[in-house]
Amino acid sequence: MVFSQLGEHLYLALLPLLLGLLAALPLGRLAQQVRWLRGPLQGGANILYTIPSLALFVIIPGILGTPLLSPINVIIALTLYTAALLVRPVRDALDSVPAHIVAAATAMGYRSGRRFLAVELPLAVPVLAAAVRVASVSNISLVSVGALVGIGGLGRLFTDGFQRDYPAQIVVGIVLTLLLALVADLVLVALWRMSTPWSRAVSRA
Repeated sequence: MVFSQLGEHLYLALLPLLLGLLAALPLGRLAQQVRWLRGPLQGGANILYTIPSLALFVIIPGILGTPLLSPINVIIALTLYTAALLVRPVRDALDSVPAHIVAAATAMGYRSGRRFLAVELPLAVPVLAAAVRVASVSNISLVSVGALVGIGGLGRLFTDGFQRDYPAQIVVGIVLTLLLALVADLVLVALWRMSTPWSRAVSRA
């Protein structure tokens, strides 16, 4: 039972992380390219992120018509949170790419879309990676809140433990959640290093 809850927790945390990152990339790119949109986009993201997660879990079924106990509600809510959290880091990461490299890629014939995917985004990964790691830990913790509406993976260990007055079950839930966050963070660090081999070469030099 614990392993199934662990798998559910991982799914509910990491799928929104991927979807939120995919949503944040064009939004952050837009904020970088169109200066007057920076304020509205960042302000909207900040407002969205201040909405309590439990309230969002309840609001989404009313808007989309999904069942209250559907995991889709948690996935959508955490995708919105992740996108809101990553919009500014994406913009800052793209701003960190040296202008002369962007100019050189443009001079070599790279158009905007190709330049973004082949040059700017790879060079922005080191700055963006830290924000993605924060978002992963945030998602793993927020999934537990979903247990209050009947969804939430390891969060069910908390609610069941409180209902049965069984502290050991609560401790197991806390420990597994912390371990899951640690493992996810280590995996993201490994992926970051694998995707930026040039950064290791520079540090050795």
